[in-house]
Amino acid sequence: MNIFKNRTVLGIICILLSLLICFGITPLFNESVSQKTDIVRVVKEIKTGDEITKDMVQTVEVGGFGLPENVIRKSENVIGKYAKADLSVGDYILNTKLSETMAAENAYLYNLDGTKQAMSVTIKSFASGLSGKLKSGDIVSIIASDYKKQGATVIPAELKYVEVISVTASSGFDANTGEEKAGEDERELPSTVTLLVSPEQSKVLAELETEGKLHMSLIYRGTPSNAAKFIEVQDKLTNELYPKNQDENSYSDSEEQENKNEDISEKVMGNEVQ
Repeated sequence: MNIFKNRTVLGIICILLSLLICFGITPLFNESVSQKTDIVRVVKEIKTGDEITKDMVQTVEVGGFGLPENVIRKSENVIGKYAKADLSVGDYILNTKLSETMAAENAYLYNLDGTKQAMSVTIKSFASGLSGKLKSGDIVSIIASDYKKQGATVIPAELKYVEVISVTASSGFDANTGEEKAGEDERELPSTVTLLVSPEQSKVLAELETEGKLHMSLIYRGTPSNAAKFIEVQDKLTNELYPKNQDENSYSDSEEQENKNEDISEKVMGNEVQ
């Protein structure tokens, strides 16, 4: 231990360590920092759900030190995919922010074929929209209070099982999509719910939107295959209520058809809410 008490020896050791750092470790560090690599950078603002096109991104050379391992380095791995989060100009893109398929709500909007249509209804109170907990793919029942001004609260047979496409805030952006935000206070409250409905269902919804008060109750949240079973049941009932061989407008003005619809509603769905 006496050797460490000798100031000359300690000085020599410190000099040697300094030389090792200066001529050994530092060059290696500088080399790693100076290494360049290509990454894909955003040049146009991209919103959640947008399909990424060639003009939205560019490949640039940057220092490779400190970059995440999952950063995208080639533009061909980005173009044609869909953004899972908002991307600002200058952002580099991680593979966790990309999806091969379009978000469910956007897919529906682009794949409507005329048999079903998208329709939004207003959430007139926080409670009526399931307190902001609805998500794309949910199956809901629409409950109408004072239905047709008759004082009864019912679930119209046409709206027993309806699929939610999206939930939208007053700003126009989707709300409550399942993504965590910085703080609970920053979450936008839903203002409207967009539903996937048939033309017949849309007429009933329009009446409720204009004349009545509607509430939504969650029936199912889970796999798309199971959700489709509820919609299949609803479609069968709708077809029974509105036979396809009738003229589209004849039943809407027919008191006889309306009474028939009400009878079917009560017998098949048991829809009155006590």
